[in-house]
Amino acid sequence: MENPVFWNLHLAPVYSVSIAAVLGLVAGSFYTVCIHRYVAGISVIRPLRSMCPHCGATLKWYDNIPLLSFLVLRGRCRQCRTAIGVFYPAVESVSMAWAVALALKFGLSFPWLVHMVFGGLFIVGGFIDFKLYILPNRITLGGAALALAVKALFGWAAFQGALLGACAGAGFFWVLQQFYRIVRKEEGLGTGDVKLMLCIGALVGVGGLPFTILTAAFSALAASGVYMGLPGGRGLKTRIPFGPFLCFGAMLHILAGREVLAWYFSLYG
Repeated sequence: MENPVFWNLHLAPVYSVSIAAVLGLVAGSFYTVCIHRYVAGISVIRPLRSMCPHCGATLKWYDNIPLLSFLVLRGRCRQCRTAIGVFYPAVESVSMAWAVALALKFGLSFPWLVHMVFGGLFIVGGFIDFKLYILPNRITLGGAALALAVKALFGWAAFQGALLGACAGAGFFWVLQQFYRIVRKEEGLGTGDVKLMLCIGALVGVGGLPFTILTAAFSALAASGVYMGLPGGRGLKTRIPFGPFLCFGAMLHILAGREVLAWYFSLYG
């Protein structure tokens, strides 16, 4: 996504990266709230203040500093001393890494902001899928609508490309879903993944789909061994959420997809 008409903060890389890291951590802290509360079935905005997921104690501001508070408290609640777990710093670290990587590629610009938003959707949706094996419609369908709206800002041709990418991505996965149902007589690909491809297809376009899908497939294959080794694993029939890997593939395409494809085709002259 180029930046021909919108804002761009022309800062030295060290300042851009530093600002992006802080904003990424802050965003990541908000993502943890969204993920935890969605999984728990409670409102994201009520209560407004963050609270311990175990005892419900309201957190002080100094206990809610991304990453730092977790390290100072050694991963435990100040009140009940119950272990919080690595979920919170993991989400915050992923968000920070995403923000920094985007800053290195785009600088602090409009494309940086746009991809930060979609990265946030992918991070929240991916972690929810890890936990519940579902992808909320507000992320998949809402993300698709947002992607089309953003592409429309860049002209009719960009909007058409996004619409074609959305239809191609979702259509391909819908065909795979129906084929698996007919051949195997069971669910092999969730409808949430089909909806997610509406968003991803609109964002990366038709040209970005092969890289995104292949990256997702190989990363999911690598993770399948871990899932099969977990308690309750069913061998080759072990259930694996594919949404997080599709999100990873889309994010990697945004960062390096064009460069990787250009390098690959250069091998063939």
